[in-house]
Amino acid sequence: MQMAQPQHSFTDWLGKHLFSCPFKANFGIDCPGCGFQRSVLALLKGDLIASFKLYPATIPIIFMVLFTIVHLKLDFKFGAQLIKIVFAGVVLIILINYIYKIYTHQLI
Repeated sequence: MQMAQPQHSFTDWLGKHLFSCPFKANFGIDCPGCGFQRSVLALLKGDLIASFKLYPATIPIIFMVLFTIVHLKLDFKFGAQLIKIVFAGVVLIILINYIYKIYTHQLI
């Protein structure tokens, strides 16, 4: 009688093959992008709350990339302006999140 092999999903495999952060490895602190890979992984698993907690800018970044691709094909009238606004919002979210991370890390 053979034992059944445990089923491993793509997200399990992906979770074991994430890139390490060279900034964190060299300086010991998170970079502004730390958490993005784990956030995307949580999103792929359907966990929106965990995704947001890991990296709040993930969903707006994905929206911006997908909208940009569609805009390049269909050329929306206000597409370029919307992309600029969303980009500025994403930068602001990343900046606020990074300041929060640095601040809370120093309190520990």
